[in-house]
Amino acid sequence: MTAPAIEHATFVIERELPASPRDAYRFWSEPRLKQRWTSCHPDWTVLEDRFDFRADGSESKRWRTPEGAEQTYRAAYLDVVPGERIIYAYEMGFRGQRISASLVTVEFVPSGAGTLMRFTEQAALLDGSGAQGRRIGTEAGLDRLAEMVQAGMAELH
Repeated sequence: MTAPAIEHATFVIERELPASPRDAYRFWSEPRLKQRWTSCHPDWTVLEDRFDFRADGSESKRWRTPEGAEQTYRAAYLDVVPGERIIYAYEMGFRGQRISASLVTVEFVPSGAGTLMRFTEQAALLDGSGAQGRRIGTEAGLDRLAEMVQAGMAELH
């Protein structure tokens, strides 16, 4: 059996956030805030959820879909500068097979009264699903993040 060809993709997604870089960063670094924008499949059962956010820390998640398939996410935090940047590598798996491996840089740049968040992903897609689907899914997640920052600013202070 021949594996699908590896597709390499690099994309940059930017979002203007109505928060200081320090507060925008908190939506990545604090588990309860991150959970609010990364939980996109309420019908999936969480089997594992570990979050050690720091340089040399890691994050791992494992879910079961309603159909019984398992999906995994494993990340290693390589560089963390609070309020400025996060660099991490992650892999995703589905049904016991690795489907992608990526390097991500998230930058928090002061912009007027808020923050320009720049998300850069360099991905190796292994399952033949294509880069466009990954980008669309990531954009949807970052849209949820922007909505949560907007809604959550009152409770941060």
